[in-house]
Amino acid sequence: MTETAAASGPKARRGGVLGFLRDLLVILVVAFLISFLLKTFLVRSFYIPSGSMEHTLEVNDRILVNQLVPRLVKVDRGDIVVFRDPGGWLTLPGSVNQPAPSPLEKVLQVVGLAADTSTDYVVKRVIGIGGDRVQCCDASGRVTVNGVPLDEPYIVIPDGETAASGVDFDVTVPEGSVWLMGDNRYSSMDSRFHQDQPGGGSVPEADIVGRAFVLNWPFDRFTWLGDYPEVFAGVAEAQQTDAAE
Repeated sequence: MTETAAASGPKARRGGVLGFLRDLLVILVVAFLISFLLKTFLVRSFYIPSGSMEHTLEVNDRILVNQLVPRLVKVDRGDIVVFRDPGGWLTLPGSVNQPAPSPLEKVLQVVGLAADTSTDYVVKRVIGIGGDRVQCCDASGRVTVNGVPLDEPYIVIPDGETAASGVDFDVTVPEGSVWLMGDNRYSSMDSRFHQDQPGGGSVPEADIVGRAFVLNWPFDRFTWLGDYPEVFAGVAEAQQTDAAE
């Protein structure tokens, strides 16, 4: 071995290890930064603490939320949305006490690598949008939107009950707001139970964090979350007919 080769070999090995560690650190920083930006502007993960959306969403499920809704993409009937509690919505039947996150979990939540387990958010399904008249129940026990009855395959109704809601209501949704209901209709403290509050139970779109589009955990329940356009197709058709007239 030459003197030059002997001198450069150990340095090259040391430089290789340090270089690898430096590159790994850069990759980790970039990955955390990308995750933080995604969580802040595009996609966010949330934890489901109650049974109000069963059986679409079960207790302890994790969902991914598209934060472009409703800021860049309009919110629509049938969407499952996460929104900031406007006040008094979080006393839900069947809720589970979620243990306080550890310091590491808090960091992972901040950068978007763990589901948000804070108690500031609610998840429900949009039934009516601004201008809609939402009523319940018709002679067949169905919710109606602008006079069009909804056949809702996603709702849970307990044995012995036949109506889509145990509470009768007749509301017109203010512009810029939405009327929200849980899929587990008899175990959901949703818009129906907040009609004495500002907005008459409707929630301003400005309070919506985004639309849930994937159930991503547990993995054996992984599925895309649909908005059931066929359920609300008649409402859209009725609107188009009214506009044409």
